Amino acid sequence: MNKILLSLLTLIPFLINGQSYTSYFTGNATDLVSNPSGGVCLMGGASEDDNAMKWFLQKANGGDILILRTTGSNGYNSYLYSSLGITVNSVETIVCNNASASSDPYILQKIQQAEAIWFAGGDQWTYVSYWRNTPVEEAINEAINQRKIVIGGTSAGMAIQGKYYFSAQNGTVTSSTALGNPYNNQMTVDSTHFIENSTLSNVITDTHFDNPDRKGRLLTFLARIKNDYGQFAKAIACDEYTAVCIDTNGIARVFGGYPTYDDNAYFIQSNCELENPNPENCTPGNPLTWNLEGLALKAYQIKGDAAGTKTFDLTDWQTGVGGAWYNWSSSNGAFGEEIGSPLNCNNVSVDDFLDDFDVIYPNPFINQLTQLNKSGDEHYTFINYCGEIIWYGKDLDHHDFSHLSSGVYFLKVNNKTIKLIKQ
Repeated sequence: MNKILLSLLTLIPFLINGQSYTSYFTGNATDLVSNPSGGVCLMGGASEDDNAMKWFLQKANGGDILILRTTGSNGYNSYLYSSLGITVNSVETIVCNNASASSDPYILQKIQQAEAIWFAGGDQWTYVSYWRNTPVEEAINEAINQRKIVIGGTSAGMAIQGKYYFSAQNGTVTSSTALGNPYNNQMTVDSTHFIENSTLSNVITDTHFDNPDRKGRLLTFLARIKNDYGQFAKAIACDEYTAVCIDTNGIARVFGGYPTYDDNAYFIQSNCELENPNPENCTPGNPLTWNLEGLALKAYQIKGDAAGTKTFDLTDWQTGVGGAWYNWSSSNGAFGEEIGSPLNCNNVSVDDFLDDFDVIYPNPFINQLTQLNKSGDEHYTFINYCGEIIWYGKDLDHHDFSHLSSGVYFLKVNNKTIKLIKQ
């Protein structure tokens, strides 16, 4: 057999290392090094959106496409190689049959050679338990952050891609169960280092959003992240037949079947216009209340179309085209939603802070801040340059800001504000 060019239509399964993985290969066996354009494609979990998948393939710039999954077989190979009309060098599906595949040299080599990686559906806990803190995780993150490959996934393959993720370690959870007790055993909201992508560095994702309705559980995920990790995270969610494709400039395009089908994507965040956006009651054994007069969270909803003409800007999380704003809230475990107004977080005013900028130190700072001469009734609001609330609390001295990127921030102490520089 000619080792340079395999049959374009032949699928060749390999069983190696005691069946730790199965490989299905289509295309040219010689690695093609191209310059991928980067980006992220997130899909809701039903059949793939052809136009979003074309966007994904185009970002590989003719290179090699790698499908990673823990169940299933070769369903993506011919679809991505020959059905969509986008030329790529090869498509290979690797099914990891057990955790031992996470350090296999062949899989690591294929990750290192890929210009695009796609995570199929399945069980996200299997992905997490197989790959987290392994050479496979390290190779994936190197590919994203050093070689700037395009990455994507559907269903569980979308659910694992944020900095925060619902691991499903104890099975799935419904909105009613989550809202009824944010700390029930199924609410496994994780932040342990896994897929590292700056585009989703403060984001949790959710899929199958319309079947069943998952708005309540996603709101609860965000409340848990604030309670457990001290961060006001953001969220991206997709209905089953919807896809969100994010380019390297942070612009998210939404693909779907509207107006024939009611396909939606959602971009959700805590309401930065509120002085105190914290949940009123997020405690074990009690229904969630994150209401704040019905204004607790802001959600931008976009109905995706075939051309992906409607967009949302993830650089400011408030500039959208073609969608509508909604207010989300929960009162005693009951989810609420109503039409909302556009979000405006660019309202930071800088006042003199007690005429003494040394009262908060160091400035510039690296990891932590300290206030001298505290009265004991201080409330701190840490805000980025776009006006988004990063943290709100009373214990400034023990809060870790090391995860933040360098730049200008503002710290409000009660009604006074100081400008800070993060190194």
